Amino acid sequence: MKRAGESAAVFAIGCVGYGAIEVLWRGYTHWTMVLTGGTCFSILYAVNGRHPAMPLWKKCLVGDAVITGIEFCVGCVVNRWLHWGVWDYSQLAGNLLGQICPLYSFLWYLLSAPIAWLAAGLRRKIKGQQGLLQPLRRLLHP
Repeated sequence: MKRAGESAAVFAIGCVGYGAIEVLWRGYTHWTMVLTGGTCFSILYAVNGRHPAMPLWKKCLVGDAVITGIEFCVGCVVNRWLHWGVWDYSQLAGNLLGQICPLYSFLWYLLSAPIAWLAAGLRRKIKGQQGLLQPLRRLLHP
């Protein structure tokens, strides 16, 4: 039961975080993007937990691939199959079916660094090891 609570909390954090990023970036979001965010963060939380020593650049590559891949799948369903028009990248260079493009994939790569940091801090907090901001405090006050 404890594991289910952890999974639910991680999913909820991903939902809120992804939705907030979209609102800050575009001015609005869609419920499908909120669920997509929960899914992406849950997967990245698990990957970062299983491979804590993985170099940050590799975590960013994995994050980029996971988020871009999930966005492509969700986009094909909500935009192409259901025609909900949640987003359309068809005007951007290098897009694939208007659902993903190199620009946003690169932005997901960059955003995967703070996601990895958040996932590691959250895991420590959940496991009772140290506070979420402890690694940042050590950097600021050696």
